[in-house]
Amino acid sequence: MALTRRVFLGTGAGALAQAQSTAPSDRIAVGMIGVGSRSHELLEAIKQVEGTEIVAVCDAYSGRVDRAIERTEGRAQPYSSYREILDDPSIDAVTVGTPDHWHRQMVVEALRAGKDVYCEKPLTYAIDEGLEIAAVAEKQAKIVQVGSQTVSSDSARELRRWIQSGRLGQVTMIRVAYNRNSPGGAWIYPIPPDASPETVDWDAFLGPATKRDFDLERFFRWRCYREYSGGIATDLFVHACTTIHFITGAVMPSEVMAAGGLYHWKQSRDVPDTLGAMLRYPQGFMVHLSSTFNSNAFGGYLFEVLGTEGSAQFGRRGLIFRPHPEYDNNAWIVGGWPTALEEQYYRTPAGRAELQGLPRPEDETYRDTGPNSTLAHLADFFFAVRHRGANVEDAWIGHHAASCAHLINASVDSGSTARWDFERHCAAA
Repeated sequence: MALTRRVFLGTGAGALAQAQSTAPSDRIAVGMIGVGSRSHELLEAIKQVEGTEIVAVCDAYSGRVDRAIERTEGRAQPYSSYREILDDPSIDAVTVGTPDHWHRQMVVEALRAGKDVYCEKPLTYAIDEGLEIAAVAEKQAKIVQVGSQTVSSDSARELRRWIQSGRLGQVTMIRVAYNRNSPGGAWIYPIPPDASPETVDWDAFLGPATKRDFDLERFFRWRCYREYSGGIATDLFVHACTTIHFITGAVMPSEVMAAGGLYHWKQSRDVPDTLGAMLRYPQGFMVHLSSTFNSNAFGGYLFEVLGTEGSAQFGRRGLIFRPHPEYDNNAWIVGGWPTALEEQYYRTPAGRAELQGLPRPEDETYRDTGPNSTLAHLADFFFAVRHRGANVEDAWIGHHAASCAHLINASVDSGSTARWDFERHCAAA
C-alpha cells in the first residue's frame, strides 16, 4: 500500500502534505548498504513511500541479501560491495545500516558519489567525524537524514508545541530510561545456523577496524564491542538526545557526567550493560539518562519532561500531560508552632489557600494519528530528496546527538566530567 499522506517537516511546521502520483521515470532509486534486521524494517517502510524503489542491496552476510531480495519480490539486485552501489549512476539515494565504525567512510563516499544518504543512528563513531560529514554534505549539496525516527512522530511535534507554548511552565528536568532483561535486549542475538566463512565476508565487516580472526559473535553481536559501537550510549541514548534537542530547541549539553558498569552480561562483551548519565544544558535544564539490561523496570521505557506547571510522559504512540500547579502544605511545620501562631498563619492568604486546597486537575492524553515514526521519517527524507529542501534530522542534528553519546562514553572512560566545545564542534551561526 502506498503512503497516501506525506509528513513534511522540512520547514519545521510539521504539516501533512499530500503525496502526488509519480511517473516511473521520476522514481527515486534506492540502494541499501547493509541489510541487517533494522534495515529490513527500513525496507518495508520504503516500500510504502510513493515514488521510491529499492533497486540494490549489499551486505557482508549473504543470507540477509537473499531475504532483502525476497522482500522486494525480486526487484532489488545484489551488489558485491557498497562501492559497487556508489558507482552506479542510476541509484539516487542510499541507506547506510552498517555497524557504527563504518558510518563516516560510507556516508562521505556516498555523498561524494552524488548520492543522498539516510544513515541509521548514530551518525558517527567519533565526534570529529560529524564535522567532516556535515562539511561534505554542504559542499556536495546533498541530503543527509539520520535515523532517530522519533522526531518525526506526531507526539514529538505535539510535545514541542507544549513546551514552546509554556504549557509545562519552566522545564528543568528530563528523565529517560531504557531497560531490558533478556539476552536479545542485551544484543546477544541468535546467530543463523548457516553462518560461516562461506556466507560471511569477514573482511568487509572489519573494514577500518582492527584486523582480527574470524569471529561470528563479533559479526552478529557487534554492538557488544567498542571497536564497532559506542554501546548503550550510541544505540539508545542517542535517540533520547535527538528527541530532547528537537522538543526543547537545545543544541548540546555543556557538561556531561556519566558512569557505567558491566554487571551481568560479561561473556563476549566489553561495553557496559548498565549506564547512567547527567547532562547539563545551558538553556537551564538537566537531563538524566539511564539504562540497564538487567531489569525491565518502567515497562522498559520512560521519557518524562518535568516543568513547573506540569509534566509530560512520552509513550510509544502518545503523550500524557499531568498538570501540577504550585501547591504548598505546611501543616506539619506550623503544627509545631505555638497554637496562637498556628491559628494566625491560617488567617494569612497563604494559610487560607492551604486549608482550601486545590482540586487535582485531570490528566490529559494525546494519541498519534499519523503513520508510524519510521515511515514518517523516511517519507520526510524522500520528500527532501525530491524537492531539495530541508529535512528534520540533517547531518548537523545527527552530529550533535551522536556527540552527546560520545561525551557520555568519554566521561565513563575518564571518570570525570566531559565538556562540550561549542565554538569548535557546532555549526557556525
